[in-house]
Amino acid sequence: MHRSKRTIALAAVATVSLVAAGCGGGSEDSGNDGDTANASISVNGTQPEVGLVPGNTSETGGGNVIDHLWTGLITYPPGGGEPENAVAESIDTTDSQNYTVKIKKGTRFHDGTEVKAKNFVDAWNYTALATNGQQQSSFFSDIEGFTDVNPEDPDGEGPQKAPEPKVQTMSGLKVLDDYTFTIKLQAPFSIFKTKLGYSAYSPMPDVFFQQGPDTFGRNPIGNGPVKFVSWRDNVEIKLARFDDYALADKVKVKEVTVKLYQEDTAAYADLLAGNLDFMQQVPVVSLAGEKWKADLGDRALAIDIPVQQMITFPVYDARFKNPDLRRAISLAIDREEIASKVFFNTRKPATNWAAPGTPGTEAYTCTACAYNKDEAVALLRKAGGFSGKLVFLYNADASHKDWMEAVAQSVRNTLGIDAVAQGIATFDTFRQRINAHEMDGPYRAAWQGDYPDGENWIGPLYVKNAASNDGLYDNADVNRLYAEGTKAPNEDEAHAKFAEAIKIVDAEVPSMPIVAVSQQSGISSRLKPIKTDWVGVIDLSSVELK
Repeated sequence: MHRSKRTIALAAVATVSLVAAGCGGGSEDSGNDGDTANASISVNGTQPEVGLVPGNTSETGGGNVIDHLWTGLITYPPGGGEPENAVAESIDTTDSQNYTVKIKKGTRFHDGTEVKAKNFVDAWNYTALATNGQQQSSFFSDIEGFTDVNPEDPDGEGPQKAPEPKVQTMSGLKVLDDYTFTIKLQAPFSIFKTKLGYSAYSPMPDVFFQQGPDTFGRNPIGNGPVKFVSWRDNVEIKLARFDDYALADKVKVKEVTVKLYQEDTAAYADLLAGNLDFMQQVPVVSLAGEKWKADLGDRALAIDIPVQQMITFPVYDARFKNPDLRRAISLAIDREEIASKVFFNTRKPATNWAAPGTPGTEAYTCTACAYNKDEAVALLRKAGGFSGKLVFLYNADASHKDWMEAVAQSVRNTLGIDAVAQGIATFDTFRQRINAHEMDGPYRAAWQGDYPDGENWIGPLYVKNAASNDGLYDNADVNRLYAEGTKAPNEDEAHAKFAEAIKIVDAEVPSMPIVAVSQQSGISSRLKPIKTDWVGVIDLSSVELK
């Protein structure tokens, strides 16, 4: 899953009152209490799937770090509200198809070079170009000339190869001068500006194009408030304050260590022992009886975030091509029971195809999410049954075992299928199998909003060849309605088309929303009150020692 955002607030500003009790610093060489400028803090994370390159990162292990290392054209303020300009001085349009972007002078990459218009245009063209194989390429499909640099594969994952790109750059991007560029979309799209705060639209320094993503991704150079220092696989990523950062969200602490945990219980133990300063999500086992609140006291944070836990079908597997079978399995899952007994009511049973409060999703009702034994049994019979073992897969290095086992048990009890839950050791291995389309059963997934609009809950997930359509779902009417929505002249008409597409998704069930997520976080006793961004990641600019 990946990150980042309106009509109503999607994420609460997390502010906490701290108690004096507690253990000491979150890392070595942390500085004296109160000496924020020389302080080091630590936050939890997971091993990134690939190198730290915005255009190639589609999961939060790497994505959360990238969001610290880079600053884009706009930002989404904590607590919701309209996007605010960041590197952009202005983004103007009169027709929702042609945009003029002016960027602020004097912002710099971590290597000291100035961020210029060409750094955005070159980065976007690189990510969009099919031969570069970047995971986030589809985010540029709105721009004129995208199909020339990223031709459609005629048979998806079949034996035919996609044609070679006709050109290397999109015709819809033009650099006018060092601080101005223009964007022309294939058609008017009123939501486009909202998307520009997502990390895929980040600028890249000249050195990226010299080194390539593999080398660069292990020693990245961003333009954000912190810079990269080092990376030890499965141990830690070290970051440091970028003193030449020119925008408002400057970081006050000197160093930040992202500790890469294989078990969230280990991270929680470090939090309680004073060896970790921020944990984004405490383990599920600590939610029972609100134990986490008793453990942390005033250091406990409850945060609303735009996240949904789901299970995705590998539609490329012949056993799961029948939509009646997929819907039967979904209707056999008692989400109410999972929310109450596994998550202790800290999550809500999914009733929608998007996170609660997402603008434009009022009509995204998930009828496939309502437990219905009779209909599930009838649909399974209509589909011809299911033979063999039905394996629900999850990554075992986070708190997914209990709820995935509850899903399997509910399906087993309702449909009589031999359903089991099976863990894959690490998220990295788990994602490698997903990306290689090697999953042999429905698998745990989640979606964290990239930007605050209903389009984000269909375009990247259920449209052919989209960045996060990992199960390879493909429906011609969904593709058509989505395309019509992106060409709509205003948001209301766009949202209406997306809602029509979601009705088809709801009938065919390429994935199964399970619960809407709220976040239970914790901080150390060293820190003053903090904020999180709209998706629950610590806002480093808010961090100060007591």
